[in-house]
Amino acid sequence: MDKRYQVFISSTYSDLKEERGKVMQTVMSLDCIPAGMEFFTAIDSEQLEFIKKIIDDCDYYILIIGGKYGSMTEDGISYTEQEYNYAVSKGIRVLAFLHENINQLTSDKIELDQNKREKLETFRDRVKIGRLVQFWSNADELNGKVAVSLTKTIKTYPAIGWVRGNTPTNEETLQEINELRKELDELRNYKREKESVGCEIEDIASLDEKFSLSGTYGVHNYKWEITLSWKELFGLISPFFLEYQNDHSAKNIISEVLIEETGRTHAYQPSICSKDFQTIKIQMRVLGLLHIAPAQTAKGGEAIFWKLSKKGVKLMNELRVIKHSSDSENIN
Repeated sequence: MDKRYQVFISSTYSDLKEERGKVMQTVMSLDCIPAGMEFFTAIDSEQLEFIKKIIDDCDYYILIIGGKYGSMTEDGISYTEQEYNYAVSKGIRVLAFLHENINQLTSDKIELDQNKREKLETFRDRVKIGRLVQFWSNADELNGKVAVSLTKTIKTYPAIGWVRGNTPTNEETLQEINELRKELDELRNYKREKESVGCEIEDIASLDEKFSLSGTYGVHNYKWEITLSWKELFGLISPFFLEYQNDHSAKNIISEVLIEETGRTHAYQPSICSKDFQTIKIQMRVLGLLHIAPAQTAKGGEAIFWKLSKKGVKLMNELRVIKHSSDSENIN
């Protein structure tokens, strides 16, 4: 079945016009559908939400980083970095291309503001974690590396893609594929159930045992800390995991729930300490309350997802259900 893949091209704009133009031509020459800021009149918070919908429809995500960090949102994060964060959270396959030496760029192509230079360096370091990146020094070199990488990625990690609406399909084949998907989902659920039962660990902390969690909030990274039991924590977060949540969403949910529990109901950009977040992940998994395991995303990539186990649903119901009041019985 003939299909075309949609590719989102993300970068700053004014300093990378030449590079973006050549990359878009390459994407089209590979019979793919390019998407990027050329198709949008302006970038603002509302436009960003629309761009997220475009990214949702894309199969692959190309990130090009030059010498500029770019325009920032009210959160102090560039629109390019926000696009990247969103693509990663959705499990879309990312191809990253970083300029080899930004110190060699002309002054109009680098950040003069020290704050933005630091943010750019931090962003570059983040992108390098957990994936292979390509380095480029000029538009032609970048274009060649994009062509090779995208071709290889499509071959190695084929995504859903787009098919013309008038393309004939075999109903029998589609039905067979659907049955195979159901069987695969059942096997995955069985595997997660087995993995989430918990391992034999002596002296594991009980649900009533207290522990401390910490994190930051606000642009100045103010500190927060809270002490509560594992049962209290699970009672607070469990309803959010009745549906699948990816790792990024899980961290945001836990951060927002805990900062609110500290009484800081209007705290901005809360974030739990990474070490504490990983401890929660391990503890909930070993206790058998949450399925936490890698799974394939809708776009063909892979991400870690969280969801309540049967044991977790039972405990959540015990903790969160509104029970009959003895006082109301006496009044009647």
